Amino acid sequence: MKKLLLSFVTILAITILAACGASKTETKSGAKLVKEETLTFVASGEFKPFSYMKDGEVTGFDVEVGEAVAKELGLEAQPEKMKFKSIIEGVKTGRFDAAVASHTVNEARSKHVAFSTPYYYSGPQIFTRADSDIETSADLKDKEVAVSKGSTYADEAKKYTNKIKTYDSDITALKALAEGRHDAVITDFVTGKEAIGEGFKIQEKELLGRSEQAIAVSKENEQLLEDINGALEKLREDGTLKKISEKYFKEDITVKPE
Repeated sequence: MKKLLLSFVTILAITILAACGASKTETKSGAKLVKEETLTFVASGEFKPFSYMKDGEVTGFDVEVGEAVAKELGLEAQPEKMKFKSIIEGVKTGRFDAAVASHTVNEARSKHVAFSTPYYYSGPQIFTRADSDIETSADLKDKEVAVSKGSTYADEAKKYTNKIKTYDSDITALKALAEGRHDAVITDFVTGKEAIGEGFKIQEKELLGRSEQAIAVSKENEQLLEDINGALEKLREDGTLKKISEKYFKEDITVKPE
């Protein structure tokens, strides 16, 4: 009986400790945080130059924006890495405070998370090899198009073909294209441009539209969303976002195109 009682007490203690460990702290404004005085945000680490691994650390445009937001909020920045397709679920379930991961704002994602004001503007573009006869979306019919898993580019590709191959990242899809696999890739035009600059034997074709990229936050953390929006506004006004953008792209992609 004593052993059973002891076991029950031990299990109860572990449960209480686990619950305490899972509880969130709050900022002075009332925003909930995974870790005290820390903004824990996530990126894929596979979307150069937006987020990628360098010397064992995740870095890139998205990461520097996340760090700037944390600094503006008076918080420590803790960037984390996760496969892109799982990031929204990680934010939704409270594993991370936010995702600064180049998420395009759309209706499907907005059902699960709340989005900040955009921190940059982009758009999907077709990329092919030099020997391709593909020029526009009309040429993609019955062609094999590669995209990254969980991206809006997969949905874009479905408009033009039913032959779609998926990769864990846009860079690996572009690399496969350059090596002779698939007929085309649809990805962010900046990512494709950077890949070409790094020597990928691919070419730019039709730009398929414009999109807004924003920070994702749990729908249950309205105060944090408000705080992040306030921080982004200040970072726009003082030129920080522009400075980070020009560091990576030699141009300001944080301003909405006319």
